[in-house]
Amino acid sequence: MTTLSTKHLLGIKDLTADDIHLILKTAENFKEVINRPIKKVPSLRDITIANLFFENSTRTKLSFELAEKRLSADVVNFSSASSSVKKGETLIDTVNNILAMKVDMVVMRHPNPGAAVFLSKHIEAKIINAGDGAHEHPTQALLDAFSIKEKLGSIKGKKIAIVGDILHSRVALSNIFCLQKLGAEVMVCGPTTLMPKYIHSLGVKVEHDLRKALEWCDVANMLRIQLERQEIKFFPSLREYTMLFGLNKELLDSLSKKIVVMHPGPINRGVEITSDVADSSQSIILEQVENGVAVRMAVLFLLAGRA
Repeated sequence: MTTLSTKHLLGIKDLTADDIHLILKTAENFKEVINRPIKKVPSLRDITIANLFFENSTRTKLSFELAEKRLSADVVNFSSASSSVKKGETLIDTVNNILAMKVDMVVMRHPNPGAAVFLSKHIEAKIINAGDGAHEHPTQALLDAFSIKEKLGSIKGKKIAIVGDILHSRVALSNIFCLQKLGAEVMVCGPTTLMPKYIHSLGVKVEHDLRKALEWCDVANMLRIQLERQEIKFFPSLREYTMLFGLNKELLDSLSKKIVVMHPGPINRGVEITSDVADSSQSIILEQVENGVAVRMAVLFLLAGRA
């Protein structure tokens, strides 16, 4: 298989296992490219890509922009904070205006779940979902899978624990879909108040004791507490959360085996993970950042039909 089964990347839910394997294989080639002295390839030379970010983002936006430039695409950046969206312009108007400028692909982050799906039904350009509310964040899940495969050799049969704010996390949902399609066992761990009501229907194990989750897993993906999405308090205090669900070096070193530690970023150091864990030899957090560019290059390249 050399092409994706889907025209857009709206969520991991829409991808087949073959699609995911193709993206990861293509990303391996691009990782080699970005480690060369000359990091650019002319693959998307005549393609114009618009980055539409209706929500704040630093790492994802930079990663996509770097991926696009490494592929020699023409890049248009759009931030809603400084746009006509503030004046009441609708999503469809914004996009139609950008499409009038003859854009081939749109990378979009939006606070509303389903925004990317809505867009894909109304416009001709290829859409990549860079995060829609608390719904999905497909490229993060793909780069996490790529990083696990790179570190452990394979994903099939591995045990992955996703720890923290599962309720508000688009990373958790996309990771669950992606890892299950690749044959991993998935456990979620966190306070009961931060577990979605539908969690058992996703076929994951649920644990509320961090030590038990860590002893079970091969990889712990530590999620950030998403205070910006919480209208009410889901736990008494950050200090209490850290005592129960924060990963520190003492706990990590006391486990019966060495596990791999991940974090999708940005890290709240001292809350869900301490600095000495984030910077330890068991952490692959910086590798995740590097792999993000290669994976996003792969997604852009495949959706543009250049394979």
